[in-house]
Amino acid sequence: MSAKTIERLDGIGPLAERYQVFLLDQFGVLHDGQAPYPGAVEALSALKRAGKTVVLISNSGKRARPNEVRLLKLGFAAGSWDHFVSSGEVAWRSFNDMAASGKLRSGTKCLLISRDNDRTAIEGLPFVLAEAGEDAELVLISASEGDRYDLDHYRELLAPAAARQVPCFCTNPDRIMLTAVGPRFGAGEIADLYESLGGSVIRVGKPYPAIFDAALALAGEPERGSVVCVGDSIEHDIAGGNGVGVATALVLGGILADTPDLAAVFDEQQAWPDYVTGSFSLR
Repeated sequence: MSAKTIERLDGIGPLAERYQVFLLDQFGVLHDGQAPYPGAVEALSALKRAGKTVVLISNSGKRARPNEVRLLKLGFAAGSWDHFVSSGEVAWRSFNDMAASGKLRSGTKCLLISRDNDRTAIEGLPFVLAEAGEDAELVLISASEGDRYDLDHYRELLAPAAARQVPCFCTNPDRIMLTAVGPRFGAGEIADLYESLGGSVIRVGKPYPAIFDAALALAGEPERGSVVCVGDSIEHDIAGGNGVGVATALVLGGILADTPDLAAVFDEQQAWPDYVTGSFSLR
């Protein structure tokens, strides 16, 4: 794929006129983890009023329901999206299927890397929590606490598991996360660390096809030309949308807010959006 003409938009109004199905990222597009971005609540509701199919598609290691509850608490209107697909949900369903078929042994010791001791990523699965890398039979990286710890903390925790080639799953491939104290390393960076320590990682989420396949299935397998993927990450949202053959729109309110040379980032990632807009709003 090569560079293409990118249309600059003032908000998402033109997209609503051109597309029927919206695959929307949440962090960096709808909210910053603390509050909605200006105009985002109204823009999301407006898409539903216009009869659009809205699927929220997120590299969150949490399952779909906790993510939806948070959106409601942040002030987004109930019913302003049709489906929520998180990488954590896709992974949970995969593990659940493996357990049902006998491929995942009951009592498997799982070293869970999450935030705030959150265990929802494995609730209902036949895992036993491992306390340390020495005991783990499986590693699940669902979130980062890069705003509290440095990478050495994770290196110490993970090195024994990586040395024993314990399989690792990362359900949030984002390398950067937005926090109250600014951008910090995300779960994807911890997955990279695990590989550097000699382990191997299966990543679940954008830009990999499985999460897009799940979202498009929930949307009723629409014609690709009627779909637009909206996100703030070139590496995950734009590359992922490019990969499944749908239009893409880059929102500059998130991790790329202060990037001086977007073209260089597009070229580096070998991914180019169809549209660029300053915000997910109607203005």
